[in-house]
Amino acid sequence: MDSRRLLRTSATALAAVGLILSGCTGGSDAAASRTTASASVAGARASVPPGAETAALKRYYTQKPSWRACGVEGFQCATLLAPLDYAKPDGGDVKLAVSRVRATGPGKRIGSLLVNPGGPGGSAVGYLQGYAGIGYPAPVRARYDMVAVDPRGVARSEPVECLTGPRMDAYTQVDQTPDDTAETHALSAAFKEFAAACEKRSGKILPHVSTVETARDMDVLRAVLGDEKLTYVGASYGTFLGATYAELFPGRVGRLVLDGAMDPSLSALDLNRDQTAGFETSFGAFAADCIRRPDCPLGTGSVAAAGEALRSFFRAVDAEPLPTGESRELGESLATTGVIAAMYDEGAWPQLREALTRAIGGEGSGLLALADSYYEREADGTYANLMYANAAVNCLDLPAAYSGPADAEEAVPSFEKASPVFGEGLAWAALNCTYWPTPPTGHSHRITADGAPPILVVGTTRDPATPYKWAQSLAAQLSSGTLLTYEGDGHTAYGRGSDCIDTAINTYLLEGTPPQDGKRCS
Repeated sequence: MDSRRLLRTSATALAAVGLILSGCTGGSDAAASRTTASASVAGARASVPPGAETAALKRYYTQKPSWRACGVEGFQCATLLAPLDYAKPDGGDVKLAVSRVRATGPGKRIGSLLVNPGGPGGSAVGYLQGYAGIGYPAPVRARYDMVAVDPRGVARSEPVECLTGPRMDAYTQVDQTPDDTAETHALSAAFKEFAAACEKRSGKILPHVSTVETARDMDVLRAVLGDEKLTYVGASYGTFLGATYAELFPGRVGRLVLDGAMDPSLSALDLNRDQTAGFETSFGAFAADCIRRPDCPLGTGSVAAAGEALRSFFRAVDAEPLPTGESRELGESLATTGVIAAMYDEGAWPQLREALTRAIGGEGSGLLALADSYYEREADGTYANLMYANAAVNCLDLPAAYSGPADAEEAVPSFEKASPVFGEGLAWAALNCTYWPTPPTGHSHRITADGAPPILVVGTTRDPATPYKWAQSLAAQLSSGTLLTYEGDGHTAYGRGSDCIDTAINTYLLEGTPPQDGKRCS
């Protein structure tokens, strides 16, 4: 697997595997640049009162984008300009792709509703045109222009590029449960190659794709759209983006829905470990469902026995990869990725059962297909930039989980305690940003967003990628946080079939009235 914090909604893609982040480290020669970058983002992070933009920024806030028809019928697209570096707004622009679909009526238009599916690295424009702009509840689409912007470095917005397709294929197959010194060196070398390729191909944008900078871009878009306040639905990583916006601009917060919430107060190591436990919880739910079926590929005994059966399978493909019908074999890394991919949505469980049945029988194409969907690999061997943007954002937002392989090895037992099934691989995966070429500019901290109106935080009790306790924590941190709970499986809750959840969120978006704090739905 790649870096550990990919947090997407299942509506964007079937395989929304959560990759928790690791931070970035550098030698003493990087100290000066680290200090400068940190000071720059610290200045950007300070709460920005309305009307406080400098003259240099006002040209961005007053721009008039040229809208044109694009993509799916009824959608419009435009290009939004933002400063590459908010600390030096005269130092060049970044071009951001924006899309919208107008409110359909009936009823008076409320304003714009900005959506983000998570990631980091997920295309918000793709999410809008493929799902939100046509699949959100009709009463919401009737009253809001649905809007999305691909974050800087993502998809259509000056995307971060790293490895070529063949090199990415090789990268995804590197053993992430090293058994000896040689395999540890090979894993470290793979992370170093990935980081160096990102720097070589994307050096200009790489230092400027932090969540803080993207949140500031959202405020530029708010102004350009003519909205006094920001109304926003962010899923998964999009909740961190929304909370960061509220921290920066509490006076410009309108109605914010943060679904599948992250906890901004946690370190990279704690985020990794918590999410590892979340995947174990989700696997337990899958296994409990599976063992009730006579054809369960993991047996019909207990959940613990099913977990041991899966671990045995992982060990077997680590020793002898499976054929897949193509040049790539299915080793332990791709097999694990395929299983975790299906944890995001219980609707994928039948596909996982079939894929495991075939794999245990000696044929790995089913799990490979799940892994490919997670990595957004096309049939022609090319990759979307999801994984590249994911690493770039994560490695800016928090300091590294580890300083080197020895730290990762030391952490393995605590990860295995969190997840006997996935712990070892996820512990080593957190090593990736250790070798990142751009120093981190963010840090873990509580977000209170003092002065913001009620913000709705949504958590799912058995969410694999954003554990429920993260939603509880974020709602408690926010001065105006209101917690809405979905008792169920899967990643995020809005639009996943719960009338109770959807009604509560729709009422908040349409009327501005949040549900009672602590409301629970099933």
